[in-house]
Amino acid sequence: MSPTEQLIDFVRSTRLDEIDLEARRIVRTMITTVLGTTVAGAGEDGCRELRGLLLENGGAPQATSLVHGDRLPAASAALLNGVMARALDYCDAMEPGLHLGSSLVPAALAAAECRGGVSGEEFVTAVAVGAELGSRLNLTEALYDGLDPTGVVAPLAATATAGRILGLSADQLRAALGLAFNRAGGSFQSNVDGSLAVRLIQGWAAEAGVTCALWALRGLTGPHNFLDGVYGYTHLYGRGQVDATTFVEELGDHYALTGTMFKKYPSCGLTQGVTELALQARRSGILADRIDRVEVVLPPYAYRLVGHPFAPGTNPRVNGQFSARFCVANAFLNGSSRLEHFAPAAVTGKAVGDLAARVHVTADSALDERGHSAVDLIVVSGDSEQHFRLDIAPGFPGNALSQEDHDRRLQDCLAAAASPLPDSRIDKLMESLRTLEELDDVTDLVADLISPEVDADRTA
Repeated sequence: MSPTEQLIDFVRSTRLDEIDLEARRIVRTMITTVLGTTVAGAGEDGCRELRGLLLENGGAPQATSLVHGDRLPAASAALLNGVMARALDYCDAMEPGLHLGSSLVPAALAAAECRGGVSGEEFVTAVAVGAELGSRLNLTEALYDGLDPTGVVAPLAATATAGRILGLSADQLRAALGLAFNRAGGSFQSNVDGSLAVRLIQGWAAEAGVTCALWALRGLTGPHNFLDGVYGYTHLYGRGQVDATTFVEELGDHYALTGTMFKKYPSCGLTQGVTELALQARRSGILADRIDRVEVVLPPYAYRLVGHPFAPGTNPRVNGQFSARFCVANAFLNGSSRLEHFAPAAVTGKAVGDLAARVHVTADSALDERGHSAVDLIVVSGDSEQHFRLDIAPGFPGNALSQEDHDRRLQDCLAAAASPLPDSRIDKLMESLRTLEELDDVTDLVADLISPEVDADRTA
């Protein structure tokens, strides 16, 4: 079989018991993480406005918006849930900046509701095969060269997940993936400029997954040779430097999705290391009011994304999430990095702004040899200089988070929700997630992910 045919066969035929245990653990963690960030992100900028627009547009009541409980067309539900999942930038990621879970889980839930229900086993399998396809299509920093990996890869991964749940034939899945290839795109300029497009792109990818799968079911087609055709993926995004056969090496035996990272702090993956070092420095006794200057050294790729001067702008949370300077200043001032520290009022505070102005960021290509998330931090206080170094940021492969860290992130999300879930629903949700693969119908989870406050307002 060709690489395209091998990927399609993998997506359609893989059974859960064929997926190695570590990959399954990561996928379950991904699902739990995304559901938590969705609940927390539902009230963020852009989410409310998008919800209003989708409700105005209307359409067939095929799937549910989480937290709100609206019944929308499946693609619209996936779109809104994907935007909410990414709004706090606290979800899973993969270097050099690919976010999969916040598109795959919304697409999977919408497809499952559209189908009329699906078992937990099939749901986990569908997310896993989509995540694996996406992880294998993921490219390098140099090849992306400013393209948003999420915008490029997640539409295809979400289509694989939705296509698996909707039971697409091999020909239909090939058509759907070809359609998704035509939906791929996006730029990291969205992140640098602190725009809401960061979270909207995530939702677009989830929407594309459901839309392309449903279109293919109706006989609409995309390019047959979307992967390695003369103008296919390897040419346009791989820039002619990637052989499609590399995408299927050890397919089914080695799981590339095990390269997934989970965030310890609610900001860009490339700020995890600087946050960790600043907190280490603070614990060593360095106080914010004693700091004259902080020097941060990043690899060039990280510098271009998070090294720019800090300004809260019109979207303070996004600007804080993608600013090494803000993350360092926040860590020194607050001694932690939690969702509350990225609320607009906190990001625009005078004290954090003044300290961020004393943080200076430079790029050094020598750090590339140490790793994607390597960082050096130097704190200058009077005549004293203290140096801190980290090669692998917390949450990245090689420096995995503890279960306590995962639990803390989930609790932070649930506590930060503008429309909280009651304890009874949280308890039921957590029990379902613990036995996710054994559930008869995963769409039963949806009722426990709706806030009674929003439900009451909508009914009134």
